[in-house]
Amino acid sequence: MNNDISAQNTEKRDYLAWGVVLVGLGLWLLASNVFKWNLGAAFPLALGLLFLVWGSLAQRLGYLIPGGILTGIGAAGLLLDGPFSGLEDPASGGLFLLVFAGGWALITLTSALFVRRVAWWPLIPGGIMAFIGGALLSGEPGLTALEYFGQGWPIVLIAIGLYLILWRKGLQE
Repeated sequence: MNNDISAQNTEKRDYLAWGVVLVGLGLWLLASNVFKWNLGAAFPLALGLLFLVWGSLAQRLGYLIPGGILTGIGAAGLLLDGPFSGLEDPASGGLFLLVFAGGWALITLTSALFVRRVAWWPLIPGGIMAFIGGALLSGEPGLTALEYFGQGWPIVLIAIGLYLILWRKGLQE
């Protein structure tokens, strides 16, 4: 009996999520036709937001992941095409990575708020992108730091490997 009610609630949430997605997509396309807007550049952002809404309503992490990624890419693309169109390399790449990292953080935030199961793993790629993006935006000192980091990062792998070997050895004794 309890499983039947749970299945019915899940089915209702799925229909609600699909309905919101279809209404949003229809409004997007209607506005594009009626007002002759070029909304193609903003399509990844809109699609990402639709996935986020869908995942939030359906309470499914699987929809939040593409939602966060597409929202980050779409927002970064719009910023670089719009207000930051004059930004040159490497600063434009840094801005893209920072905004894209925000999309990854959005996965963790929306999972905590709506799915009630916090997905911490997106903070790892997002954090790496934010670090590199910040370094690119900071100019010459950041580029120098990235160069050193690019040469020295295998030391981190060696340290983690040694820790695991010694920790494992400690478990066996």
